[in-house]
Order: sequence, then C-alpha cells, then structure tokens
Amino acid sequence: MNRLTRITSILIKLQSKSTLTAQEIADEFDISLRTVYRDVKTLQEAGVPIGSEAGIGYFMVEGYRLPPVSFAEDEANALVTAEKFVLQNMETSLVKNYRSALTKIKAVLRTSEKDKVALLESRISPARQFNTEENSSYLAEVQKAITSFEVIDITYRSPQGITTQRKVDPLGLYFTENRWVMVAYCRFREDYRDFRLDRILELKPTDIKSGKAITFNLQDHYKQRGEKYS
Repeated sequence: MNRLTRITSILIKLQSKSTLTAQEIADEFDISLRTVYRDVKTLQEAGVPIGSEAGIGYFMVEGYRLPPVSFAEDEANALVTAEKFVLQNMETSLVKNYRSALTKIKAVLRTSEKDKVALLESRISPARQFNTEENSSYLAEVQKAITSFEVIDITYRSPQGITTQRKVDPLGLYFTENRWVMVAYCRFREDYRDFRLDRILELKPTDIKSGKAITFNLQDHYKQRGEKYS
C-alpha cells in the first residue's frame, strides 16, 4: 500500500469510529507508531480537523464529513455476496435495512461498476436455503436498545410454548443455528438469559435505562457461563 492510499484509508477509518488510538491505526495498517503520527500530522496540515486527547486517541471534529467514497470492484462484489446471506437469513428488519444501505452504496458506483454488480447479483446464490419463512423482525430494535442502554418489554414464548411478559436489559447478540439470539438480563428471572428473537411475539421500548449494559462484556459472559435459553 503506497502512502497516499494509506493516508486516505486512515481518514476513512477515523470517520468510521468515534475515537481511534494510534496503536489501533498501527495494527490496522502494519506501520510503526512514528509513521502513524507522521500520517495524522499530514492530514491535519491538509486541513482535516483531527483532534486528539491523551489516553483516548484521535477523533474527527463533529460536523466534518468526507464526500461520497468510491468503492473498488472487489469491495462492491463483497457487499453483493453478503446481501445473498442477509436475504437468506430471513430477519425482516435486517433485510430491510441492508437493502436500503446497499441501494445507497450502489448510487455512488460508476455506470460500468453498476453493470458488473447487476451481472454478479444474477450469477451468485448461497449453496442452500436454510429458511423458507421469516423467523423474526426485531433485530433492529434490539440493536438500538443495546446501544442506547435501554430496557425493553417483550412478550416471549418459551420452548415449552408458555407465553410470559418480561422486562429485560439487552446486552448482546449472536447468531447460531440460523437464528439470532439476544443475551439479556431478565428482571423476571433475576438472571442472565438468552432469548431467541424468533420467539419474541411483541417488543416495546421503555424509558428505563440499564445500568448493567454499561459495564457488560460479551466475551467475559461467554467464559463465565454456557448458553441458557429462557
């Protein structure tokens, strides 16, 4: 990777996160910390408003935006391929949001790239169909609850077919056996539980903030306990 390409990539990376440490940049692009400092200084001297704070890292000043980025053919192809798996997943909110995002991405492609993407879309398919019916529609709402540290109300059907009302603190998500599963603290059980999204019959946000969500670490959770379906 030449220096111009690397500096442009660093700028895009800085826009993708609220803060980014020099070490993260060094690891991402396999360069020394000294080179990171030099590249960031080059961007700053070019007028890019990059701030920094000791112990936290670099950040883009609020309000600064890059013009629409261009995509390499390989990158566009990767997104088209990913779309096939998203559609196969049959999670309605994920399908809707991914299609919307991909449409916006296609809009910035050159005409020749659009033609190639359209051709690839007609020529690629996953190996087999896992699901033929929609299995859930609350993934987007659970994601928002996780990032907002918000408690939600759910109507949940257990594996035994028993329906209960729960207030839960959404903490994380994982995908297994072609199903999305929410890791949450169940206030009804007073314990951590895993809830399959396809068993959520209704979901409502609340104005209650979750204290547990702020300090939760998904990897530590996996180490401490096995799966528990509620």
